[in-house]
Amino acid sequence: MPAFDLIIRNGTIVDGTGEDSFTGDIAIRDGVIAQVGEVRGDAAEEIDAGGYLVTPGFVDIHTHYDGQATWDQEMAPSSWHGVTTVVMGNCGVGFAPAKPDRHEWLISLMEGVEDIPGTALAEGITWDWETFPEYLDALEKMPRAVDIGTHVPHGAVRAYVLEDREQPGAVPTSDDIAKMSAIVEEGVRAGALGFSTSRTVLHKSIDGELVPGTTATTEELIEIGRAMGRAGHGVFEMASDLQRDWNEFEWMGDLSRETGLPVTFAALESIAKEMPLKEQIATMRAQNDNGANIVAQIALRGNGIIMAWQGTVNPFVYRPSWQAIKGLPWDQQKPKLLDPAFKAQLLSEANDYSEAPKDILGVVMVITQGWALQYEMDPDFDYEPDATASVNARGIAKGVDPQEYAYDMLCADDGTGFIYLPILNYADGNLDFLHPLQHADDTVNSLSDGGAHCGTICDAASPTFMLEHWVRDRKRGERITLENAIKRQCLDTARLYGLEDRGIIAPGYLADLNIIDFAKIKLGKPWLAFDLPAGGKRLLQKADGYVATIKNGAVTFREGKWTGATPGGLIRGPQRATLAEAAE
Repeated sequence: MPAFDLIIRNGTIVDGTGEDSFTGDIAIRDGVIAQVGEVRGDAAEEIDAGGYLVTPGFVDIHTHYDGQATWDQEMAPSSWHGVTTVVMGNCGVGFAPAKPDRHEWLISLMEGVEDIPGTALAEGITWDWETFPEYLDALEKMPRAVDIGTHVPHGAVRAYVLEDREQPGAVPTSDDIAKMSAIVEEGVRAGALGFSTSRTVLHKSIDGELVPGTTATTEELIEIGRAMGRAGHGVFEMASDLQRDWNEFEWMGDLSRETGLPVTFAALESIAKEMPLKEQIATMRAQNDNGANIVAQIALRGNGIIMAWQGTVNPFVYRPSWQAIKGLPWDQQKPKLLDPAFKAQLLSEANDYSEAPKDILGVVMVITQGWALQYEMDPDFDYEPDATASVNARGIAKGVDPQEYAYDMLCADDGTGFIYLPILNYADGNLDFLHPLQHADDTVNSLSDGGAHCGTICDAASPTFMLEHWVRDRKRGERITLENAIKRQCLDTARLYGLEDRGIIAPGYLADLNIIDFAKIKLGKPWLAFDLPAGGKRLLQKADGYVATIKNGAVTFREGKWTGATPGGLIRGPQRATLAEAAE
C-alpha cells in the first residue's frame, strides 16, 4: 500500500510564511500535509511540479456566496483563481436568520447591496432554515470544491427581531438589542466566524432603502460585539462611510479592547468617505497603539465598475432613448443600439437625472460623464491604466467626441464591449499608495466581493491579479515579492479569522495547495454569462497558469477545469492545525 495519497515533487515551494522559496517535495496523507522537503516513498498519485510554483491555497475573506453556496458546488469564479477557502456573509447582508415572511425582503437587500440577481436568488435558495444554526446545518449538507465560513449578518438579524418595524432610521429598544445580541451569540457558538454590518450610503436595497446597519447606534453595535466576546471568538466586520462625527474608530477600538477580538473594516479611497485613506489608516493605528486590534481590509486595484450594454450600468443609463429600451430583451435591444440613427438620437440627448439617487449623485455623474476616468479594456488590459488609456484621451486622439467613442466601445464585438471605471481606489490615477500597505501587519488583502456585483464587478480574480500585476508585471511603480504576496493571501487572511490549520505548507496543515506556472499566469477577458438560476447574469473571468488546485489533498482543478471533486465543507469556528505523522 502506498505510503502517501499524493506526492508533489520538485516544485518551487512558496510556503506562505514569507520566508524564501525553496525546491522540494510535498507528501499528503488523509487530506493533511505529512512531509515537506525530500520525500522518500511512493503515493497513489504523483505530480511533477518541476518549473512550477507550489503555494498554499488562497484564503479569500470577503465574499458574498451566501445564496450561491446553497446550490453551487464549484463555487466559481473564486475557485478558478486558486481560492480554497472563502468567508462570506460580509457587509451585513445574508439569509439567516430568516422568518418565512422576510425571504423576499432579504433577497431585495442582497440584490440592491451586492448586485446579485434577485430572480436567481429566489429560484436557487431552498430556505431549509429559519435560525442561523439551521442555516449552517443546511450549508453543511452540500460538499463543495472549497471550504466556506460565514458571518452572522446584521441586516438579517435586525429584520428577524424588528420585523415590520425594520425601516430606515428605526431605533431598536434595549429589549430588541438584547434579542439581537442573543442571536449573534447563538450563531457564533454554532460556528459563525464573526458578525458583519454595513454603514455606507452606497449600500441600499433594490428599493433604494439604506441597509439596516447604516443608522445603528454605537450602543447597538457594541452590545452585538460583546455577544461574540461571550462566545469567545469571532471577527467584527464592517463597511462604513467613516464620517468623522460618527467616531467609528473610537468604538471599534473600545470594542476590540473590551472583547479581545479583532474588528476589521473596508479601507478604501472613496468619494463616499469623508476621511481619506491615509487618515483612515492613521486613525486606526492611533487606536491600535492604545491596545486595540483593528485591521484594515485593502483592495489590490481600483474598485469600480465594468460597464456593458447587458451589464447593470452603462454611461447612458439616464438618456431618454436608453430608458425607452432598457426593459427589452437583448435580441431587441441590440439591433437598436447598433442602428446609426438610434445612436445619433441617443448621443444628442441630455442626461435626465430626475430619477437618480441624490445622495450618490457624484457617483452617478462619474458614471455618465466621467470620460477622463473611464478606460478602454484592450485585449491585454492593464488594471493600472494611465491617462492615455482613458475614453477621453483616446476619443480626442481619434478626433471623436468621447461620448461617441464610449458608445462605440460598448458596441464592439457585436455589442459586448466593456468600459472600466475604477470609482474607488484610483483617485491618483495609479496604485502607488497600496504598495506600503501590502507590507503592513495591520492590513490584510481583501475586498474581492466574490459572488457579488454580478453585473458590474469582476474582482474575484484578485489573487490572480496580485500575482500577475503586483509580483510580475507592474510597470508604473514598485512591485512586491512573491513570498510576501503569498503570505498576504494565505497565512494573513487565514489567521485573522482564526483558521490556523491552513495558509502554510508544513506538516500538520491542510493539504490546500496551488501548482502555478508563474510565467503563464494571466487574467482572461471578462465575459457576461447567464448561467445563474432563472438565467441570471454574472461577470466572469478565468485565468491561465493554474496547473492544479488541491483541496484537502484532492485535486479539484486541472489546467483551470473543475475535476468534479468536492472535498470542501463548512468551517465552524476557529480551526487548529493537527500534527501530521511523518512516514518512516
